[in-house]
Amino acid sequence: MNIKAHGVDLVETERLQDAIDRHGQAFLERVFTEGERAYCIGKKRQIEHLAGRFAAKEAVLKVLGTGWSNGIAWTDIEVVRDGDGAPSVVLHGRCKEIAESLGIATIFISLSHTESMAMASAIGWGRRAVNP
Repeated sequence: MNIKAHGVDLVETERLQDAIDRHGQAFLERVFTEGERAYCIGKKRQIEHLAGRFAAKEAVLKVLGTGWSNGIAWTDIEVVRDGDGAPSVVLHGRCKEIAESLGIATIFISLSHTESMAMASAIGWGRRAVNP
């Protein structure tokens, strides 16, 4: 196994809050999975948690090398927490298909946020390339 790709993204919390204020629940449901919304909504630092997940989704797309194309949905990338609270990524739909085609078995993520910014780093880990 080896590192296949790396992606990083930075999100301004104010910009994300503006999008939520403009588009409301429809935006939240289009961008975040039910589990992500359940974890973030109502927290004291709700926008920071949402922004971290938004940044993670962008960072994962950089790992996949796709951007928002080829039928990818925001909810194809889901940030979940393990039993110890560490974030990890679960891919669904088109993103899962693309990752499998690239030989990416796991995507490791790291999130960080402050009142004004959130960032995420994603590393795609997978099969070694076959030598010709």
